Amino acid sequence: MSRPVVEQFSLPTIGLAEIRAAAARIQGAVIRTPTLPSHAVGRAVGAEVWLKLDNLQATGAFKERGAANRLALLTARERAAGVIAMSAGNHAQAVARHASLLGIAATIVMPKFTPSTKVVRTESWGARVVLHGETLAEAAAHAHDLALRDGLTFIHPYDDAGVIAGQGTMALEMVEDAPELDTLVFPVGGGGLLAGCAAAMAELNPRLKVYGVEVEGYPAMAQRLAGQPVAVGGPTIAEGIAVRDVGEAPYALLKRLGIEVLVVPERAVEQAVALLAEGAKVVAEGAGAAGVAALLTHPGRFAGRRVGTTVCGGNIDARALSNVLLRQLLRDGRILRLHFDIPDRPGVLSDISKRIADAGGNVIEVKHQQLFGAPTVQSTELELMIEVRDSAQGNAIIAALEAGQYVVRRV
Repeated sequence: MSRPVVEQFSLPTIGLAEIRAAAARIQGAVIRTPTLPSHAVGRAVGAEVWLKLDNLQATGAFKERGAANRLALLTARERAAGVIAMSAGNHAQAVARHASLLGIAATIVMPKFTPSTKVVRTESWGARVVLHGETLAEAAAHAHDLALRDGLTFIHPYDDAGVIAGQGTMALEMVEDAPELDTLVFPVGGGGLLAGCAAAMAELNPRLKVYGVEVEGYPAMAQRLAGQPVAVGGPTIAEGIAVRDVGEAPYALLKRLGIEVLVVPERAVEQAVALLAEGAKVVAEGAGAAGVAALLTHPGRFAGRRVGTTVCGGNIDARALSNVLLRQLLRDGRILRLHFDIPDRPGVLSDISKRIADAGGNVIEVKHQQLFGAPTVQSTELELMIEVRDSAQGNAIIAALEAGQYVVRRV
């Protein structure tokens, strides 16, 4: 069953005045994060690029902006009763933190599958966490039921005018700190961030181009804006924007403003996470890197422009980050995985190692199966992982091995 949108003011008044008021309201409670040029990203995409580093917020994500503004708008009665929110990620921590700062009791409903680290982080900000449901939709329904039963104010992650206005403060800071920008790109989940930023720019600088970006498995806003049925699903590293039901208020704002939402493949998001980590020295979660993924996917659209985008979140699991970086090394040809069927005789491994070393490669992993995997008892299987500078050096190593009459297969 659909739930009513909780708003403090009507949709048409989510504009520059409300966003500036939100900026004044949250000043001191939310970090004014830097907007810095990134030469590494700029070189990769052929544009001048600035990064808004909202991964530096206390909870590691931009969601604090909307949560802080929405909570500041509560009446004295609502503060006394407490608030409730549904989230499996950054919105949960944002509401928990700012409710704690204001002395407001907060309940956060999270699906049962939520990783324990996220539960612990949310509880560490003073919130009561309720685990309920197998899906986000079930958790949301339960949160609404608790709100009605206990008289709590539901803090929606994106379909709320106060939240949208708070998120829009990001764009104000970006153009104040980098006034030369002519293009802004924002990730889209439920749409609150893009809607708030687009509403601000529509009045402040209507010539400035604003885009949204979604990952290809979850292009719900792009589909809605195009009048298409919503079809989403599948695993994604950009789980923070993996949303099926976008906000009605953000959708109406973006439709009215004519905002285009670009769609990027999963691989581009991984590439963006790796580029930010290696090139810009910035840690980004998948959703937080989606803006850079749009620049990588659509370089012709941004070539020669002065583009600002946001690293809107940095809460990525360490194992996921390491996997992304390793996968990118393989794609770039900086790690070789080679398979051999080699003769089972003394000195062969030594010869292979010498040929690789002489070509400048560094063997970082060896798998040697002598007894069971080889096709005959006269041979043995060997698999090597080799670190190289680039694909040219990798090709030189393969040539050196083939010159020794070894049959080499890339894995």
